[in-house]
Amino acid sequence: MGMGMGGPDRAARKVDAADRAQLAESPVPASRILELFRPHTAKLALLLVTVVAASVVGLAQPFLLRSVIDEALPTSNTQLLIFDTGGMVGVAALTALLGVAQTVLSTRMGNRVMHDLRVRVFEHLQRQSMAFFKRTRGGEIQSRLLQDIAGMQGVMTTVATSIASNLTTAVATGVAMVALNWRMSLISLAILPPAVWVTRRVALVRRDLISQRQRTLADLHSQVDEGLGVNGALLAKTLGSSGRRVEAFAAASEQLSELDYRSQLAGRWRMALMQVIFAAIPAVIYLAAGFPQTSGGISIGTLVAFTALQGAIFRPIMGLLNVGAQWIGSLALMSRIFGYLDLPVEVQPPANPVPFPRDGVRGEVRFSGVSYRYPDADVDVLVDVDLHVSPGETLALVGETGSGKSTVGALLVRLADPTAGRITIDGVDLRDIAPADLARVIGVVTQETYLAHTSIAENLREAKPDATDAELWAALDAAQVDEVVRALPDGLETVVGARGHRFSGGERQRIAVARTLLGNPRVLILDEATSALDNETERELQTALDRLIVGRTTVTIAHRLSTIAGADEIVVLDHGRVIERGTHAGLIAQGGAYAALAHGDSRGGVQE
Repeated sequence: MGMGMGGPDRAARKVDAADRAQLAESPVPASRILELFRPHTAKLALLLVTVVAASVVGLAQPFLLRSVIDEALPTSNTQLLIFDTGGMVGVAALTALLGVAQTVLSTRMGNRVMHDLRVRVFEHLQRQSMAFFKRTRGGEIQSRLLQDIAGMQGVMTTVATSIASNLTTAVATGVAMVALNWRMSLISLAILPPAVWVTRRVALVRRDLISQRQRTLADLHSQVDEGLGVNGALLAKTLGSSGRRVEAFAAASEQLSELDYRSQLAGRWRMALMQVIFAAIPAVIYLAAGFPQTSGGISIGTLVAFTALQGAIFRPIMGLLNVGAQWIGSLALMSRIFGYLDLPVEVQPPANPVPFPRDGVRGEVRFSGVSYRYPDADVDVLVDVDLHVSPGETLALVGETGSGKSTVGALLVRLADPTAGRITIDGVDLRDIAPADLARVIGVVTQETYLAHTSIAENLREAKPDATDAELWAALDAAQVDEVVRALPDGLETVVGARGHRFSGGERQRIAVARTLLGNPRVLILDEATSALDNETERELQTALDRLIVGRTTVTIAHRLSTIAGADEIVVLDHGRVIERGTHAGLIAQGGAYAALAHGDSRGGVQE
């Protein structure tokens, strides 16, 4: 059992199904979307003013055109003609400038809103328990954090400007059309109800397709993440499963292509019919103008101006309908993103943390009546555990598989909170210590060492960002891995490779020990740090660990009992209960569970 706090498989599947239902399908109220814009109220107001101004200024063009046709040209009024044509150019220039300002403001605000949302989701997911990451595929997280938010960005960037611009233009244009000729206005607006109906139908179809597409895209992300990583590639090559993986990827890619095709063609026949109807409207207007019963004595200039307005009103109306379609389509993405933000944080940081400076920490660790049960599990994995480690002493935890050893370590670094009892450092409950302070006080070395795909120096500076090169070399020397690093052409700047595969297992762990040394924690957890190593590599690592634990309170989760013989106290766990405690010699003399484990260890039979 590792320190990841993994629960029963049955419970994980149950939670995973609930998450899928909540995160992928639940609707999101529009009020919650509007909250995203609240920090940008002033910018939004300026944007809306710019949009309204551009829309109103643009309406001057048809009236200038009517003046040219009905007055300036028939009367040879050159002064009026110059004024009208100059006004046309001026209106066009001003509209263009306002359009540029509108684009700059809307794009910057939309990008900022999406940036804030990405950071909020990333920060919230960082606070999730290890159980969440164990039950959620990495590709799913990447898809929601990157693809879904990118899919929303277009809507977020244009929705406010589209609504303001199109609504202002549509209302103002409608008023102008009625003022010019109310009979023609009725003919033009008769097409509006079927246009709304058709657009709504298309939007609903596209919403369902977008939801399916994002789920398929998340599956592709997961396949790439799992199949093209170092571990996945090694597994595929050793098992000969590359062909099956390619087939699975091809099937998901084919499904994605089909969904993209259907999304692009959704409602095309309906929209094509609407385009034909829209194109026929000017012809109907001209035809109506030819009959006295419907023309109302309309002049040529008014007819041309009305036709221009008629063409202008359908664009904003369709723009509003398209915004509605985009909004409906983006709800599937929003529900997935807000679903992540709605995930409860199982390990809540303290509202008023106790000041806990590392320099003042003595390192006294105490478990008082601690029990723990995984969510949705039926039994406790720890039951009424009492432990005490004095500052600078070493406590070793041993037991068979599933005894609860690693759960003790996980609770000590607060990957979860006890369901009963309390854990303290220097008398302060872990739940009252800020996570950053706790991370500086407690260091962890596990058998599954993780190194980021960057340089050795950057990996080490995870523990101390301002560390000098001299400090890095000192830590590497103490961990007995400096000679390995010095032999590399790029030294500290050597890129470790994916998950540190540039180095052997023992070298990776010694680099991790150097990283822990650099952080200088007062309390140390060694979670089976040597269990996966051969004897020679174990001896090299053990030497580095012996240097690491000097002067630190240490909790060792043991696999090989030979590594803990010198511990100040050894605690034997069985099904989450403490059944024995004492020194190595004393427990051997008792001839109980520890002695049996030690006998098995001498024959190579002890397993975690």
